Amino acid sequence: MTSCKPTKKEEYIRKPDWLKIKLNTSEEYKGLKKLMREKNLHTVCEEAKCPNIHECWGERRTATFMILGDVCTRACRFCAVKTGLPNELDLAEPERVADSVQLMNLKHVVITVVARDDLKDGGASVLAETVRAIRRKNPFTSIEVLPSDMGGVKENLQILMDAKPDILNHNIETVRRLSPRVRARATYDRSLEFLRLAKEMQPEIPTKSSLMIGLGETEEEIIEVMDDLRANNVDIMTIGQYLQPTKKHLPVKKYYSPLEFGKLRKIAMSKGFKHCEAGPLVRSSYHADEQVNAATKQKQSLGENA
Repeated sequence: MTSCKPTKKEEYIRKPDWLKIKLNTSEEYKGLKKLMREKNLHTVCEEAKCPNIHECWGERRTATFMILGDVCTRACRFCAVKTGLPNELDLAEPERVADSVQLMNLKHVVITVVARDDLKDGGASVLAETVRAIRRKNPFTSIEVLPSDMGGVKENLQILMDAKPDILNHNIETVRRLSPRVRARATYDRSLEFLRLAKEMQPEIPTKSSLMIGLGETEEEIIEVMDDLRANNVDIMTIGQYLQPTKKHLPVKKYYSPLEFGKLRKIAMSKGFKHCEAGPLVRSSYHADEQVNAATKQKQSLGENA
């Protein structure tokens, strides 16, 4: 197994100024954080140390819930989420999430899951029920799901797509060459197949995928990912800077400048993506509320004017 321990030289690559984050501990942010603890809920915003948590919680009324526990069965070398033996299923979780979305008055919600390779359906049933619960109690909130590959089992994906989320998001994470080193169990081709099948099952639902860069990929490899996603009818792409969560994780090989991200966004849009977010602090759910289709935005507007 290849060691992911950084060398002394790699350890001291300094973060550039454009990665400095302005904290916004507003009352809205504090209120959401308090609610999460009271409802015994987890968010990937916190667990994955997302740099945009203050903006999303405090200003945009968006949040990303992480269901099925906070312990993942995989140990991807880029991810800060805990790895180990997962907890038992909490079948009341979908209703608690739906209640919290209502209390938080969220305009857009993203529901992600830890990988649950211990479950036959990969957690698809609970994720689908969470979508349905949110829709019952929050008819004007748009819903995005961000599942693992659920073992690559078509029937598991069908369970989720039958719940008809507004956006299906599954992350490719990195370029083909680096995928075996960066990800655990997931594969590049399985992710592409997952996205292709989702579009076939529900053609009207936008599909989305995210790429993190700074792990040693080339520009040609980044463009190859764009082409592969478009070949599988992916509508939306996000591109962000990889940031090393701890010294145990893969080291950063390069910090891309805002100018370079701008160039990549232009290339992505020229490939036919309907929307592309690209920037140093962009994450999979960043400005996710802007990426829903026109019909869903109309629904949100009706809710705000109700």
